[in-house]
Amino acid sequence: MKYYILIVACCFINIVHSQNCDSRFYGEVHDFHDGSPIIAATIYIETLDKYTTTDIDGKFSIANLCDGKLIVSISHLGCETKRLEIQISGDSFYVINLEHHIEELNEVKVEGKTITKLTKTSQETLLKTDAIERFSAFSLGDALKQVSGVSSINTGNSIVKPVINGLHSSRIIVMTNGVRLQDQEWGIEHAPNIDLNTVGSVNVIKGADALAYGGDAIGGVIVLQPSNVSLKDSLYGKTIISGHTNGRGFSLNSSLTKTYKKGWYVGAQATMKRFGDFETPDYNLTNTGLNSKGFSIKSGYKTFERGFNIYYSYLNNDIAILKSSHIGSIEDLVNAINSQQPLVIEDFSYNIEAPRQDVTHQIIKADFYKRFKKFGRLQVQYDFQNNQRFEYDIRVGDDRDKPAIDLTLKTHTIRTNLKVDSKSDRTYKFGLNVGYQNNFANPETGVRRLIPDYDKYDAGAFAISDFRLSDKTNLNLGFRYDFSRIDAKKFYITSRWEERNYDADFSNIVIDDLGSQLLTNPVFDYHNISASAGIAYKINDNDSFMFNYGLSNRAPNPSELFSDGLHHSAARIELGDLRMKQETSNRISGTYKYNRNALSINLEAFYNQISDYIFIEPTGTELTIRGAFPVWSYNQTNASLLGLDVTANYKFNEHWLLNNKSSFIKGRDLTKKQALIDIPSFKTVNILGYSNKRWLQLNTELQSELVLRQNEFPDNNFDVYIPTTDSEVLLDISSPPPTYHLLHFHNDITLNLSKQTNLNIGLNITNIFNTSYREYLNRLRYFADDLGRNIMLQVKFNY
Repeated sequence: MKYYILIVACCFINIVHSQNCDSRFYGEVHDFHDGSPIIAATIYIETLDKYTTTDIDGKFSIANLCDGKLIVSISHLGCETKRLEIQISGDSFYVINLEHHIEELNEVKVEGKTITKLTKTSQETLLKTDAIERFSAFSLGDALKQVSGVSSINTGNSIVKPVINGLHSSRIIVMTNGVRLQDQEWGIEHAPNIDLNTVGSVNVIKGADALAYGGDAIGGVIVLQPSNVSLKDSLYGKTIISGHTNGRGFSLNSSLTKTYKKGWYVGAQATMKRFGDFETPDYNLTNTGLNSKGFSIKSGYKTFERGFNIYYSYLNNDIAILKSSHIGSIEDLVNAINSQQPLVIEDFSYNIEAPRQDVTHQIIKADFYKRFKKFGRLQVQYDFQNNQRFEYDIRVGDDRDKPAIDLTLKTHTIRTNLKVDSKSDRTYKFGLNVGYQNNFANPETGVRRLIPDYDKYDAGAFAISDFRLSDKTNLNLGFRYDFSRIDAKKFYITSRWEERNYDADFSNIVIDDLGSQLLTNPVFDYHNISASAGIAYKINDNDSFMFNYGLSNRAPNPSELFSDGLHHSAARIELGDLRMKQETSNRISGTYKYNRNALSINLEAFYNQISDYIFIEPTGTELTIRGAFPVWSYNQTNASLLGLDVTANYKFNEHWLLNNKSSFIKGRDLTKKQALIDIPSFKTVNILGYSNKRWLQLNTELQSELVLRQNEFPDNNFDVYIPTTDSEVLLDISSPPPTYHLLHFHNDITLNLSKQTNLNIGLNITNIFNTSYREYLNRLRYFADDLGRNIMLQVKFNY
């Protein structure tokens, strides 16, 4: 027995001695983008607890290793740590690439701390997750009013369209999760169909400087980005519940995301909102409720070098419109304007009746990206959107339940983006996009179609370059070309056709003469050229400035071209014009930033001259079978917009903060030498804040909002005949409401329930003193006051 044990032991010793433990693991560590050596990177062999660092040439070497498998992690300050499984067989040489662009790694940071601005020389404001979550129950337009220079144009309280430096609707691009929102934004009472709870951050870019998103954003670009996905094995989510006294409503949102260290992820989110009639300080706003529900799902694979994403979202908004705003004749409008209260005031109800909007928006998106070493990143994306819009008027008989407007808008888009960033001091971006859009106006409504059927084709290309001229100076140059074609089929009443002299200019587009009506086939091609140039210069540690110039063109939208009839939810006849030309905007802007110790100031000034500026204004009345209605016509002029936005912060000490946001804008019709219609009033917001992390992370704010009367406005008043009194009366449709001042309060605390979970409890009171007021840019100001006091309790559970 001893003999056999001795033989086995000798064999074992022989095997051990035969394993090669004189091998060397050596190599080089390079930057992924430009291949430059990375100095002082740490090479750590986890299985042997051995490490070394790279030298000035990025080289490293670890000797006396046994052949076999090793687990190695390579790390460097500002780089993504890379973990590799390598095989040692004799002296083994490896080249390892690390990524220096840590902000693009989408690491952890559910709080959004790695979110950065998208431009370097443009006027841009970033809203982070915490600021957005406070508006979980509200709309995108409500949230954006936190940004200096951004206001809103409302139809009641639930339809809120953002206005950037005086411009809105088709002049603003909304990008959501990489998709340009196509939801019939031409309508002044069509709010963006966005669920804020799908958003992790919002970048507001003023002006048309972000050419990567489109060349027609004369007003600006709103970029909504989802929360980043962590590259680790994790399961996290949040639930936000809020209750409101005004409207007796609630909002519930919940999301859950599962991620894997290898890069896979899957997530889902759902939102539900329900509000009844809202109220002013003195009366109930009958039929102003909201019923909204939506969800989204996402999945994909994300690493630094390659990945893909799949996304689907569904959102349905059923929005009631103030019953008193439904007028049956011009006499109703006169009575409504002359009355201090709505003509219809009923008891509170959750019922949503006509007039109302029922809009469903769906988005499907798939994208793929790949990074190439020492070159850049290529992304290819396809997205599809389906927008179904019903607008219900008060109808009787068999048409009682039929919508007055039934539009289906389908949009397909393919886009590619190439980012060349192998050089640290310069970046180039190139992009192509093609799109097809179809609008179907259902004739079964029994109502003359306001917007016709049409097909729209788009193609665009851009090139943008960023140069870092020095540690203090950045330069940006961009160029973009877009082509679009609208091919429509539209019926015109012959009398209208002749009244607008279309028979002289567009006789060639008539394809069928039906006697009292003409079927036409207008086809319009538009070529848009956009360009931008900007420079940012840092004077010293405290002062810096930016200057930017932007040229952009915007083709008229279908509403501006083809509107022809009664817009029921707007209670007015709208008339487009086939002769509409493209708008051309020349915008210059300058920004000065001061930041020293406790004080920071941001001044943003701009001047925007727009040739062939398109606007809609009241031009008279017209008699229909339902009665007489005001006529609003689209016109063009040369216009200018001049403004200044101010943001200032002063920290008294560790806890107390004073913040001011003010906006001033002036709009002029250069042809008629008068003020432009629908320009926001001067507004200043002062916030006194107190925070203390030792007191359950307490945050408290008292906010003062002062809006001055808009004293510059065009006089579009006119006399109308009232048959019941056999008299002519002045229809004052122009005079703005008086100055108003509101106080708001916000307070929240956070309870840490465990290492990964916390509970945030917030209390918000808006319009504390229940002040009665009317807002110039609220289209329902003719009929009723704005909202009274609202108390909101919000509970946010992060897990």
